[in-house]
Amino acid sequence: MKNIFLSLMVFVVMSLLHAQFTDWSLVFTDGKSGGIAMAPISVLLSGLMVSAIGFLTVLIFNKAYNTILKNAFLFEIIYLFTLIISGANPFAYFTGGKEILFLDFLLYLNSFFVLLMMFLIDRLYSKIHLAKSKNNIDQ
Repeated sequence: MKNIFLSLMVFVVMSLLHAQFTDWSLVFTDGKSGGIAMAPISVLLSGLMVSAIGFLTVLIFNKAYNTILKNAFLFEIIYLFTLIISGANPFAYFTGGKEILFLDFLLYLNSFFVLLMMFLIDRLYSKIHLAKSKNNIDQ
């Protein structure tokens, strides 16, 4: 049961991080016109959809996804797949140079940073969990 709650927490945190990083990425675009300011909300909705799919996957394959990093990779694979399906091409900015294409590039870049943050959180969680279990063995 602890594994399921940990997975749900990882999915929700990653959805919120993606939305927040998208909001911060809007600073680098030229303007917030043409509906581009609604991008963080659509990323949050997409992240929640990915979280639901990932959570169902964790429920089906409960023993396979027992660490934060495995759950983070599952989320990122599904999230990147939804970005590809939605038509966000990270390389189109280098050929076209439009504002929305730059945001597509930043969505993929944000995905890398969120995965890096989850990797660091996993390392920290593992060290805390190892120290706690070592402390219980000593007693």
